[in-house]
Amino acid sequence: MDKTRKMERGDAARQGALKLLAAVEDGATLDEAGALIERLPPADRARARRLALEVLRRGWRADALLEPMLARKPRPDIRRILRLATVEMLALGEAPHGAVNAAVTLCRGLSGKGQAAAGMVNAVLRKAAAAQDAWAKLPPQKMPDWLRAPVAAAWGRDVTRAIEAAHEAGAPLDLTAKAGDAPGEALPTGSFRLPSGTQVSALEGYDSGDWWVQDAAAAMAVRVLDPQPGERIADLCAAPGGKTMQLAAAGAEVIALDISESRLARVAENLARCGLSAKLVAADALEWRTDAPLDAVLLDAPCSATGTIRRHPELPLIRDGSAIAELADLQARLIDHALSLLKPGGRLVFATCSLHPAEGEEQLTATLARHPDLTVEPATAPGVEPGWLTESGALRLRPDLWPERGGMDGFFIARLRKSGVKS
Repeated sequence: MDKTRKMERGDAARQGALKLLAAVEDGATLDEAGALIERLPPADRARARRLALEVLRRGWRADALLEPMLARKPRPDIRRILRLATVEMLALGEAPHGAVNAAVTLCRGLSGKGQAAAGMVNAVLRKAAAAQDAWAKLPPQKMPDWLRAPVAAAWGRDVTRAIEAAHEAGAPLDLTAKAGDAPGEALPTGSFRLPSGTQVSALEGYDSGDWWVQDAAAAMAVRVLDPQPGERIADLCAAPGGKTMQLAAAGAEVIALDISESRLARVAENLARCGLSAKLVAADALEWRTDAPLDAVLLDAPCSATGTIRRHPELPLIRDGSAIAELADLQARLIDHALSLLKPGGRLVFATCSLHPAEGEEQLTATLARHPDLTVEPATAPGVEPGWLTESGALRLRPDLWPERGGMDGFFIARLRKSGVKS
């Protein structure tokens, strides 16, 4: 491919990234914004998303570096171009001349004042290119105050900064095997880890359904539940299906419930690829009843998803924390209903992919106050380290854990036993 063609493809990916970033500024998630770049060739589409992710992880650092170099605050479209080029040069190792020239070309492709900003963008980015030392001294992007304050109160400033560093670093690719091994590094908890950016469909075992993509922390909820062959277990918020497949692979009789029929269709596709089966039910988990009490329920409840910022760095930008109380109320109602579905002596695993204590530690405290007959059983499983357990016995996973291995998503997982004789 000649130099001109490479430049054109690079500009297409950069333009796609800028569209994604603009959509996030308007309140969309990256997945919701994906339609904006769906006409790009697959390679350009993938690169556009990667660039957008990296800018979202480091936008604050880029602004902090650029601010002293700017005579005035740039308009939003110019700011996005400056951020993109700065991150390309200083975080991703792009050659300065290529990133600067691309940024200038992007400016000239704008109308009116955007074109007039090309000279300023050229001058500022040439200064930024020489500021690698200043860039390296800047701290990672901070969580918004509505999340940072409760995180710091729960675990202290050092842990908070370590979580922020993990958010900036991004997430590797984790797999859960149906049985036996999967590609990648074997983790102590039973998952397998590959570098970020690995092409999933090209891996051995994909077509034969030997494994599926699932963060190591997310996979812990089922391992804590410890499903047994023949047990009747409901997965109350099943999509996209990773936990349903874990339960089915363990030999349980699984009822996979989700309120969204389209999301449930994705569960069906994943089950079919992996040669696993479950009963799929499209229903509201708050209203669904079973014809006979269950041995166990897995409730990976709707939450703020703040434990997944490594993978979804747009979340702190499009949410303000105002939904936390409403989500916590929904989780409480789901817990109460899930308990009513259990046999005497049955068990419930409650999980949220959240770092906010209101959706984890505080939720468990409130649950025990409402249900004094419940017993919290230690959330143990292979590979669980003692420091991951809370005083109550629940599992608190955070992005800063396993720093030498690339971290994990933030999760709260509690295993509860209903009073009565086990059956």
